[in-house]
Amino acid sequence: MIKRTSFIDASFPLLDLLWISAHCGCGRCFANCRLRDLCSQMAESSLHGKSTSTSTEDVFDDTYVEKVGPKPPRTLVWRNIWLMAILHAGALYGVFLIPTAYALTLAWTAACFVFSALGVTAGAHRLWSHRSYKASTALRVFLALANSMAFQNDIYEWARDHRVHHKYSETDADPHNAKRGFFFSHIGWLLVRKHPDVAEKGRKLDLSDLKADKVVMFQRRHYKLSVLILCFLVPMLVPWYFWGESLLVGYFLPALLRYTVGLNATWLVNSAAHMWGNRPYDHTINPRENNFVAFSAIGEGFHNYHHTFPFDYATSEFGCRLNLTTAFINLMCFLRLASERKMASKEMIAARVHRTGDGSAKNG
Repeated sequence: MIKRTSFIDASFPLLDLLWISAHCGCGRCFANCRLRDLCSQMAESSLHGKSTSTSTEDVFDDTYVEKVGPKPPRTLVWRNIWLMAILHAGALYGVFLIPTAYALTLAWTAACFVFSALGVTAGAHRLWSHRSYKASTALRVFLALANSMAFQNDIYEWARDHRVHHKYSETDADPHNAKRGFFFSHIGWLLVRKHPDVAEKGRKLDLSDLKADKVVMFQRRHYKLSVLILCFLVPMLVPWYFWGESLLVGYFLPALLRYTVGLNATWLVNSAAHMWGNRPYDHTINPRENNFVAFSAIGEGFHNYHHTFPFDYATSEFGCRLNLTTAFINLMCFLRLASERKMASKEMIAARVHRTGDGSAKNG
């Protein structure tokens, strides 16, 4: 079942807010005033039938003001710098081993990539960060295991940081603020200490839904062990045990190279998809529609849409096109392992395109 947030369903006050935003005489007003937040909150409320107070942790907060004065000194985290350098050197070595690998090993590497990616896209992102659909216990366990193979921080921490990213997007409180440049938003944010505002705002978020999820908290308690087993040992040992691949190739291809490619695919959402592409839904924000990122991150590149409608389970108005994650969630719903997908209505999308889009919107 798909729950569509209708332009009409959200109530007459929402229509009034939209009318005011369309006639305020300032193209950027809607993006930077409480109207956008209020509309998003009311949409979420109409979906849940609950108070908006428990469903707006991923809605942009324009009341935040960056502190005046010099920025805090940038403190390098040398452990992370060395680890990332070694990781990428190992991945590069893995590229040279590709011609020596069995075809089954290459297929296994691709399967591990997709499985681990779903743990981030369908799991940590769309399910746990945005609560855009509901998943059965079996599916949540599946996604938690996949998330451990992805090794991009545990679900609780990933979702917390992502909600901060949406709530304070491209400010000092954004963990990977794209205004600090491509390198910083791609990988640099992991190589330096967080800006104090990131940590402060993260502590203030309501994360009670994550704390109440037994699967999330179990994974958090046993995260390091699950990463060792699922991110490194399983990808390496399966080819060695079942079809006689060398442990060297097993480690550097389905483990190290696959892991590194997965990391960079996710990082491209934070960097490239905030810099290059069109903005058909809201030209006043930096996130863009980027087909290359959509392909590499199995559906996460429709970023202007996603930041405009963060509650939409598909992160795109075009269904499964370049969006393997949406196809996966649809399949899980067909198998009755997922339900209550939230989706912006066509009327809401059209109204937003007309009001704040850059004129590049396409249908189909």
